[in-house]
Amino acid sequence: MSSSQASNSKAPTTRTRTPRPAPAEPATPFLPDLCSSQSVFLLVLVAELLAVLLTISASSGLQHFNWDKLALISVQVQWIVVFSAVALCRLRFWLGRQNHVRAGVVSYALVLAITLVLCVAGQWIIYGASGMAFVGDQEFSFDGWLLLNNMVIAAILSGILLRYLYLQQQLRNQQQAEMQARIQALQSRIRPHFLFNSMNSIASLIATDPDTAERVVEDLSELFRASLAEPTLIPLGRELELCKHYLDIEQLRLGRRLQLDWQISSCNPAIKIPSLMMQPLVENAIFHGIEPLPKGGKITVKVSQNDKQLSIVITNPYLLVKKNNHQSDASARHNRMALDNIRRRLTAHFGTAARLSSSAENGVFTTYIFCPLTL
Repeated sequence: MSSSQASNSKAPTTRTRTPRPAPAEPATPFLPDLCSSQSVFLLVLVAELLAVLLTISASSGLQHFNWDKLALISVQVQWIVVFSAVALCRLRFWLGRQNHVRAGVVSYALVLAITLVLCVAGQWIIYGASGMAFVGDQEFSFDGWLLLNNMVIAAILSGILLRYLYLQQQLRNQQQAEMQARIQALQSRIRPHFLFNSMNSIASLIATDPDTAERVVEDLSELFRASLAEPTLIPLGRELELCKHYLDIEQLRLGRRLQLDWQISSCNPAIKIPSLMMQPLVENAIFHGIEPLPKGGKITVKVSQNDKQLSIVITNPYLLVKKNNHQSDASARHNRMALDNIRRRLTAHFGTAARLSSSAENGVFTTYIFCPLTL
């Protein structure tokens, strides 16, 4: 080949995409989140009940109940509980990366160390504030028996409480692992017929339009990367992007038979929804709605949000088949399985705060999804 011929030959342009970094795997926490508002409230309540119990024990019954002593004990117990909760909260993920024996020993020793420091500081502040830091010419010495008494009580109660918190968090970790496995099993996968159709489209475009063939390969790789990823919540903007990748591929195959109407209002693209939630619904709309119709039809995707929830509405026409002088939906049975799948995934992520429903009227199938606003 001559140099002039080589210069005139056009090489297909390439599109480079920066690979998306894989998200780092979070460590499994060893203890519950003790810094949440609900946990702090419960810890303060339990600490105050413990202070009342210790005051009753030290006062030899309710008939000799001492309110001043309750105030002193309450302040000391509350400080020990709050400082211990903050320290354990900061270390919960580091403790989760250690073996359970080491994490338990560190947690237990940390609570006892905080108790020792605050008890010593409490005695010093109480006697110093009352002018009793020095007795005569001798410096005040700490009450060792009182300190030992406090440490024994802290050792017993903290051991019981840490054991309870550990078991509670392990149960929660197990439930989350089971939920993730259930979502993984429920997560929709791209159907084989779509893969075969995409490969046929790529094969037919390689010789005539290599640029478009390359674009289809990139769109297909994006879809399969998302399909094989771990099930999680992803931004709304990312999910819409995946839907557009899928529809770009199907548009090449169906041509004018497939019409699209995107009605995206001013939604926050960072709102989190389950990955591959919309794409299977759009795929069903094409497979059960557009393909059986000789003239095709239009798919409408409407996304909006208000102060409380995100709304997604997908509509498509479907083929009405006359049977015994009645019109029936030929795709309703197939659609029901996919809708049940996505409904279970929504429940696994959001509980009763999300819902999915559908309707089929006058040859138009409509799917409604309502999700809470999660960022």
